[in-house]
Formats: sequence, C-alpha cells, structure tokens
Amino acid sequence: MKVVEAMYTFNDYYKNKVTLSFDNHPYSEQPKHVWVICKYNKQWLLTRHKDRGLEFPGGKVEQGETAEEGAIREVMEETGGVIKTLQYVGQYYVAGKSEHVIKNIYFADVVALTVQPTYYETDGPVLLVTLPINVKNNDLYSFIMKDDVLTHTLQYIEEKYDP
Repeated sequence: MKVVEAMYTFNDYYKNKVTLSFDNHPYSEQPKHVWVICKYNKQWLLTRHKDRGLEFPGGKVEQGETAEEGAIREVMEETGGVIKTLQYVGQYYVAGKSEHVIKNIYFADVVALTVQPTYYETDGPVLLVTLPINVKNNDLYSFIMKDDVLTHTLQYIEEKYDP
C-alpha cells in the first residue's frame, strides 16, 4: 500500500498559499469552515452552487456548533443528504490576501437524500458516478474543486477508506 504524505503546500485557484495536512487538527481545534466529500449509493454527492458551480458541500461553522455538527448541517442544507458516517480526513489553511481560512475536510457516507424546502445558495444535490479528470479546466466546477486539496484528499480517501 502506498503511503500518503502528511502535508502539502501549493497555491489555490486564486494564487493563495494553501497548506494541507492529514494530521489531527494541525491548524485549529475549532475551525470555522468545513468541506465534506460525500458518497451516496457508490456515487459522488455534490451540490450546484448558484454562483460557483459544482462542488462538494461545505461552508461556515455556525456559532455554538462543532465542526462535525456544521458538516452534517451543511450536507443536509445543500443536498438533503442524511449522513450515516462522518470521518475526519484532514485540515487545510489558506493564507488569503484579505483573510485566512482554516477548513476541516470530512468524508461522509450518505444513506438517504431528502427533499429540502430550500437548498439555500445551491440548487440541491448532484450525483456523479465518476469525477472528470479535467475538473481544474472544467467551467462547470467551482474554484473550490480546482486546486490540489481535491486531488490529494481523493487519493487519501481512496487509500484509507476505499470508497
């Protein structure tokens, strides 16, 4: 079995420095953002953000909730997905030009999709059997999907969880 490196540094879509780690909360025990890589019935579960395009669900952790609670809520709000299992995968730090962001990454096994009265800033769930190889150059996908966080995280999930 190939060993996945614990830390990567690269620039994101907007040329901000990103540091990604698969260690246990290396940047913050209480991050303010979450991103959830989801599978439902052996398919990738994404959402279509109204402005950004296709992406895995995620967002800000609300006051009074843990990052795990925020991840579960974001998946429900943006896709209607009911999570069976939620695994912490890693965390990344974006040194942005105007602000810094620390985001937990989770891998979720979704057992049901429920119709929501609103999907907030998204158009709801999108299921894909495979993710295209050219996500970085595909205008249908959000900038969030276009940096090496996705590449390294999918490799890590494949090796650790065999989705």
